[in-house]
Amino acid sequence: MARHIAIAGNIGAGKTTLTNLLAKHYHWDVQLEDMDENPYISDFYEDMQRWSFNLQVYFLNTRWQRIQEIRKAEKTVIQDRTIYEDAYIFAPNLHAMGLMSTRDFENYNKLFDNIKQQIEPPDLLIFLRAGIPKLVDQIQMRGRDYEDAIRLDYLKRLNERYEAWIADYKMGPLLIFNTDEMNFQENPDDLSYIINQVESTLNGLF
Repeated sequence: MARHIAIAGNIGAGKTTLTNLLAKHYHWDVQLEDMDENPYISDFYEDMQRWSFNLQVYFLNTRWQRIQEIRKAEKTVIQDRTIYEDAYIFAPNLHAMGLMSTRDFENYNKLFDNIKQQIEPPDLLIFLRAGIPKLVDQIQMRGRDYEDAIRLDYLKRLNERYEAWIADYKMGPLLIFNTDEMNFQENPDDLSYIINQVESTLNGLF
């Protein structure tokens, strides 16, 4: 039975790493966020106010296309970041920070409302919670040039919105892991714990 598994979390929370580890363990297909192909991301971090709307519409369109691909797949797909994070966290945060105009934000929301009627949520959402020091360490470790301009207050606001979103999440099964207290990339016990939790949750979905 093909299913849609998604991993959510702030920038640097470890989504891509866990996506690849679970895909390898379960032999799932992987759908990663391809930042190298994103035509707006570098410009965005240099001038958020100028490029915020362009970037968010690009994300919305590409994730919508990928959701359609996932639902047609004959094999389970695990996805790095969801369309809901764009709409409920990143875009509202940019608007609240004065980095996206009200006119653009309202236009964006109308577009998302139309898309939302045509998509289904993931069969399982995995949320990776991480504090600011952990996020900063992991962002610096991966060394993406365009991420050098990320502001701490931007990460903090995103974390607050993630917590509010997850607290009210009722679209399907949800697992939460605190990455401040684990290292699933280096520690096999931490990865085994996550796999056991995923296993028991998925078994309950049959």
